[in-house]
Amino acid sequence: MRLLRCGADAVLVELGSLTEVAVARAVLGGLPGVVEVVPAARTVLVAFEPGALSHSAIRTTLAAADSASASIAGGREVVLPVVYDGPDLDLVARTAGVGVDEVVRLHSGGAYTVAFSGFAPGFGYLTGLPDPLRQPRLDSPRTRVPAGSVGIAGEFSGVYPKSSPGGWRLLGRLADGADELFDPRREPAALLAPGDSVRFEVSG
Repeated sequence: MRLLRCGADAVLVELGSLTEVAVARAVLGGLPGVVEVVPAARTVLVAFEPGALSHSAIRTTLAAADSASASIAGGREVVLPVVYDGPDLDLVARTAGVGVDEVVRLHSGGAYTVAFSGFAPGFGYLTGLPDPLRQPRLDSPRTRVPAGSVGIAGEFSGVYPKSSPGGWRLLGRLADGADELFDPRREPAALLAPGDSVRFEVSG
C-alpha cells in the first residue's frame, strides 16, 4: 500500500488488488470529513474537507480494515434484463469449451459487483464473472459498439452506456425498456455506482 498526496485535501491510495480497493472504498467512505471516494482498478482517490484527515489517519484506518468485511458492497441491487443475441456468443462458447446455452446460463447466473467506473460516463466494471467466461478482448476492436451492448473482457463484464468503439466480446444487449445507464437529466446521472450489486436477467 502506498499513499500519494494529491493537492492539499486528497490522497491517492495505491493497492494490490480489486478486493483491497473494495475494502478501502468502503472504509474510507465512512470517515468523517470525506467528500468523495473514487475507486479504480488498483487505486482509491479520497478527497476530504480541509484539515479533516491526515496520511497517518488514512493509513491506520486501512491497516485495521478487515478484508472479509461484509460491508464491502453496501450498495443497491440493480437488475438488468438482457437479450442474449450478441455477435460473439459463438466465439465465447468455443473459447470456453461449452455451448451457447451454457454461456447464457453462466453469465446470467453470476453475482456481480460494480468495482469502479470508467471508460465512458455510466460504464461500470463488474466483478464476479464466472471463470470459464474470463476471456481476452477481441484482437481487432469494433469501430462502433451499439449502446446497451453487454460484453466481457478479462475478469470483467460490463454494459456500454452509449455507442462507442470497443473491443469487449459481446454477449447480448439490454432489453427494450431497460433503464438508461447514463442520463445527465437524472440524479444521479449514472445508474451504476461502485459497490452496487448487479444481476443480469434473461429476456426475450
